Amino acid sequence: MQHPAEHSPLGKSSQYIAEYSPELLFPISRSTKWAELGLDGANLPYQGVDYWNCYELSWLLPSGKPVVAIGEFAIPSDSPNIIESKSFKLYLNSLNQTVFSSWGELQATLARDLSKVAGKSVSVRLRSLAEVASEGVAALPGQCIDELDIGVSQYDHPQPELLRCDASHVVEESLHSHLLKSNCPVTGQPDWGSLVVQYRGAALDHASLLAYLVSFRQHADFHEQCVERIFLDLLRLLEPQSLTVYARYVRRGGLDINPYRSTTPIVPDNTRLVRQ
Repeated sequence: MQHPAEHSPLGKSSQYIAEYSPELLFPISRSTKWAELGLDGANLPYQGVDYWNCYELSWLLPSGKPVVAIGEFAIPSDSPNIIESKSFKLYLNSLNQTVFSSWGELQATLARDLSKVAGKSVSVRLRSLAEVASEGVAALPGQCIDELDIGVSQYDHPQPELLRCDASHVVEESLHSHLLKSNCPVTGQPDWGSLVVQYRGAALDHASLLAYLVSFRQHADFHEQCVERIFLDLLRLLEPQSLTVYARYVRRGGLDINPYRSTTPIVPDNTRLVRQ
């Protein structure tokens, strides 16, 4: 079956357009993957946000002098569409030779264009390099499970049957791994990420979680759907009182994507990791 992104610029040769062109943005409906995961878009079992950070953002002042900044875009996890990443990059590049009178004008333009394509209000924050540099590099919360001794032989698709828990023992903990990898469903290029699981519920076997995450290694899907699949598999297994799953992906083409999914309202920390 043809992937919804097949008609997007992804994996195709594209002309560099250096003047404002919002028509470059390409929406991909979330509904196809929601249906594949057994989800109803009107009644999702999670709330959350997809944070996109842009490290290649530049435009012109009225004087003709260039400006550079870092952009943060928060796309609601229940928006009808995601924005295809290459089209996002092409759109941002179209700002390079475009004049904006102020940071505020550019921010309003970005919010309007991205919200129109996503189908729901997208929050935009433009930040100076000095501001972001002052925050430094973050460490993930909780225990890293990457040094656990596991045997792995299957990498082609996610294997939720590997997950195990002790339903007689309820815990509250945070776990993380830097070994998440999947592939772009259109280009086949690797996507590298670090994943966090925070929950209160039946005690999750740490080694089984690591083996499960490694089983994504050759799986082809977008960042958002990988996180949603992990969230749903853990939700079914643990029947938790609370569950938050998020991934911080390594940037590609100047953009990193960071999906957050949770059973409870959260205020995500968008501080970059060492690989970002």
